[in-house]
Amino acid sequence: MTVDLDVYEAELIPEGEMPPAPAPAGPRYLVTQHTMLGPGELPPLADQRPAWTDDDFRLSAEDQAELEESDLADNTIANRDSTTRAFEAWCAAQKRPRLAYPCTTATYTSYGLHLIRRGKAGEFKPDSVGQYMSRIWSWQPVDYRPDPSRFKGRLRVWKKDWVKAGGSVERAAAATIDYTVRILDSIDENTNIGKRDAFLIVLAYANLHRESELADQLVKRLRIYDTGIHVTTAMSKTDQTGKGSGRFINDRADLQLVRRARAWFAVLHELGAGGSDQPVFRSLTVKGGLRSYPADRKRGVRMRPGSLNERLQLLAERAGVPYIDGKKVTSHSWRAGANTDMAEKNVSLAERNRAGRWADGSHTADTVYDRRHGAGKDDPLDKVPQYGGAARAAVAEARAAGELKPDGHP
Repeated sequence: MTVDLDVYEAELIPEGEMPPAPAPAGPRYLVTQHTMLGPGELPPLADQRPAWTDDDFRLSAEDQAELEESDLADNTIANRDSTTRAFEAWCAAQKRPRLAYPCTTATYTSYGLHLIRRGKAGEFKPDSVGQYMSRIWSWQPVDYRPDPSRFKGRLRVWKKDWVKAGGSVERAAAATIDYTVRILDSIDENTNIGKRDAFLIVLAYANLHRESELADQLVKRLRIYDTGIHVTTAMSKTDQTGKGSGRFINDRADLQLVRRARAWFAVLHELGAGGSDQPVFRSLTVKGGLRSYPADRKRGVRMRPGSLNERLQLLAERAGVPYIDGKKVTSHSWRAGANTDMAEKNVSLAERNRAGRWADGSHTADTVYDRRHGAGKDDPLDKVPQYGGAARAAVAEARAAGELKPDGHP
């Protein structure tokens, strides 16, 4: 008979004595892939922490109040809020309500797939769904942002199928110089409203302005000279730090930039709105006076970018060109129009990037804002010599003489 025995090693301690204390553990060091140590230098201890106190984590009431002010533009806030409200409503409507903030990757992905299905049914376009989901992702707490990779993969697949099926991104029409002058000719510049509208159009074209830049432009940032205007754009979409971009724009006989700037600035001074910190463009009453706003209005006396867009669309409609090449005229049409005109005249991409305040090295001016009318004038096939003229006459004579067969061979 075999018996299995477990054998233990132990130390016998006389009755009444305590076992010896365990040897103290050595120091624990914190070492990562970023640790760099000099000769004889030890890494930091694992439990070593800065000597912070409660005061090191506190903000003053003044600091807190400033941080509660939004860092985003008004239209960005409005778009974000409408998108997140829709997301919160969807989360709440699920059979088992989901948490919208912070949301899990599964919730984020499920909502993205929900929007894609709605898009396939004709409600949204791929770029719109991408923008909605990007806003939701940015809205989430930094440490709890979901992984967007699975959603983005499905969005790419849908976009490819959408393009194959004939889908296309809607772009604003290009209000090139010929259309710009046509719209200007339809404006009555004898009125205050007409003087504002005419200067609005020529500045939008000449400085390739976005509507938000026009709405936030200040009087002090425009300097009018006999030969042109120096315009400083304090902040743009590609300059969120507010570094600013200045550019001198020569006057032109077709735009009459200087004359129109002086005419509108004279109106501002007459209305008592010509102070250096006042906005360049103001909303006017039917009689040409300043429109009043509530004292607590968030934008103060500045026009909304959307209002400027609506005004420019109305001016195009009055001139009989609400659409150009089947594309709707919007505030971006003058940005696209000026860039298209410059591209047509072989102005370099680097120069157009500076004029339009696109980022250095960006190809957006070529890939998005070059919108030549119709088929355009740059056809690479034009570089192939045409079959005609003397060559064609020689072939015709050879055939008539029987020297060439119908297939063109001797």
